[in-house]
Amino acid sequence: MRWLAIAALTLFSTLPVSISQAQADSFKFTAIPDEDESRLVERFDKVADYLSEKLGVDVEYVPVKSYSAAVSAFRNDQIQMAWFGGLTGVQARQLVPGSVAIAQGAEDAAFRSYFIARRDLKLAGDASEPLDALPESIEGHTFTFGAKTSTSGRLMPEYYLREKFQKAPDEVFSRVGFSGDHSRTIALVAAGTYDVGAVNFAVWDAAVKDGKVDPKKVQVLWQTPSYPDYQWTLRGDVDKRFGADFTAHVTKALLDMKDPDLLESFPRSGFIPASNDDYAPIKTVGAQLGLLR
Repeated sequence: MRWLAIAALTLFSTLPVSISQAQADSFKFTAIPDEDESRLVERFDKVADYLSEKLGVDVEYVPVKSYSAAVSAFRNDQIQMAWFGGLTGVQARQLVPGSVAIAQGAEDAAFRSYFIARRDLKLAGDASEPLDALPESIEGHTFTFGAKTSTSGRLMPEYYLREKFQKAPDEVFSRVGFSGDHSRTIALVAAGTYDVGAVNFAVWDAAVKDGKVDPKKVQVLWQTPSYPDYQWTLRGDVDKRFGADFTAHVTKALLDMKDPDLLESFPRSGFIPASNDDYAPIKTVGAQLGLLR
């Protein structure tokens, strides 16, 4: 019997390292913390369960505290995939050569930001609907972005502010802040801590639907033109680590995500293919504003 045990040990010791490593590893992913943590955990724990079933490996969602922490975790291989915004995705792919954008929400190919304000300030006059252009009346008021590296909460709103006023935000407003996430931006404007804020349109629409903001008290002043935003980015070494065609399997699992409950939590109507080239406009604007090398 002893020779059987020795033979078994010899067999397992000759297994390819890549196979045994893939079986032992968990596939980890994170997401930029663009709204309150409890909502993110609820959303992405369900996504982890879905991916684990589809991929046949243990999948774990790893929460992070900031946008920069998400990029750092990706760079350091603490996670192998992330739900990034446009800017953080570009940053991460620059830091980890070979990484690829594989899927985006159907809405992310033409994303938008909202500039919001309390209605009692009458910054849009008597208009009940968003204005056709960013109003000059916001000048001199207080203003908050979201996170410093948020595409929809900072990068693109700052781009359009500079285009409109031909000067930096701190020259346009009496005070400029960074709330940290879109949910907090909405809360700070509603509370009067800031007069005006820039938010992700999807978070705003979800907050209105959930009754977390009263559109009779806080209004959308203007919506930006569309731009590419959120995407799933995958490290380029996952096929070597988790097996051949793993990138293709992850991509297919995301594109095949049809459960309305899963999709509603993003919220997205579905996922479509994406590529690094889709985010060239974000790279250009990020470089112009000094946020990318």
